[in-house]
Amino acid sequence: MLKRLLELPKAHSCFLFGPRQVGKTTLVESVLLPASCRTYDLLRTDEYMRLVSHPSLLREEVLHRPSPVKDIFIDEIQRIPALLDEVQVVMESKRPPRFILSGSSARKLKRAQANLLGGRAWTLQLHPLTHMEIGEGFDLHKALEVGTLPRIYLEESREAANQYLKSYVETYLREEIEAEALVRSSGTFLRFLFLAGQESGRLLNYSSIARDTGTTNTTVKEYFKILEDTLIGRFLLPFHKSPRQRLSQHPKFYLFDTGVERALTRKLSLQLEPWTREYGEAFEHWVINETARLGGYLGKDFELSYLRTERGAEVDLVIELPRGGIIGVEIKSTKDPRPADYEPGFAALAAIVKPRKRLCVCLAPHPRKAGATEILPWREYFRLLASL
Repeated sequence: MLKRLLELPKAHSCFLFGPRQVGKTTLVESVLLPASCRTYDLLRTDEYMRLVSHPSLLREEVLHRPSPVKDIFIDEIQRIPALLDEVQVVMESKRPPRFILSGSSARKLKRAQANLLGGRAWTLQLHPLTHMEIGEGFDLHKALEVGTLPRIYLEESREAANQYLKSYVETYLREEIEAEALVRSSGTFLRFLFLAGQESGRLLNYSSIARDTGTTNTTVKEYFKILEDTLIGRFLLPFHKSPRQRLSQHPKFYLFDTGVERALTRKLSLQLEPWTREYGEAFEHWVINETARLGGYLGKDFELSYLRTERGAEVDLVIELPRGGIIGVEIKSTKDPRPADYEPGFAALAAIVKPRKRLCVCLAPHPRKAGATEILPWREYFRLLASL
């Protein structure tokens, strides 16, 4: 079993959020002892029906649990938000257990104005596998083609991995998120999902997407917010010294997994060929997601954005450090990036703020320095981030 970078608190209750199949249940079960843990699986129909009709049963059962039971694991807590009121009552009792409350979405909890326990439980997020968790055997090409959801990445058969991805998109994204969103038109939402995959990593043009889906800008923005709230993707805002200016400009949106993006855009049957535009986009997509994942796991508090000037100069990723300082990152899927690949963007960034580092992340076998820019193999880049 792979060791995950995320560690559950040993003596504190927590929410554990993450998309389906990132390994939340596996992680919890790997650290909780069966003899000292009681599990409530709300995906089980019988358990769900029992508790949705009488949420107080949870409180009554937990308060009268045997002494050896120290932990309570509630899986898919967002299915019955009312249980959180009962959890709080138990937390305020004389011998409260540790609660692990997992779910694939905080959206339903927020929408139902659920009791989020007022800081009594930490909020953690689990992602697909990172290269650090997989270790030296990590296969970058495989990660770009099928993503790193544990069951899919670890599947030896490419055909089986593709089938799992298709099923993930069809049964989860198309049904569960559709139900979660309470969308009026399923056809519109399905067309939106396809376009969201196509637009992943690009500047969002809400008007264009609204026109292609036959809906409004407001609806398209709500759909993207649904994907963000259900942890299926993240916005990358444009860099600007003024936070207000960042919000007023076009963001980018990155789906949480490259395999899911390829499944949504129906490209799983196509080989991802190195040195092509598609490969470069997948590599950029993966590096940005991996930066966000590792930054969160390692407690770095990075603020991530991108830069694009009116004249078209770009920096793929701008990392703002919590103690001050800016790192500009250009991402190139080549072994030998040229100054023309990265200097215009870095010059544009330097005209706004002097970056602490200029990094070009690529497939080079060894690191080198080219003027003020460090050319870094992707593994070296992530080692550098971990050391900051």
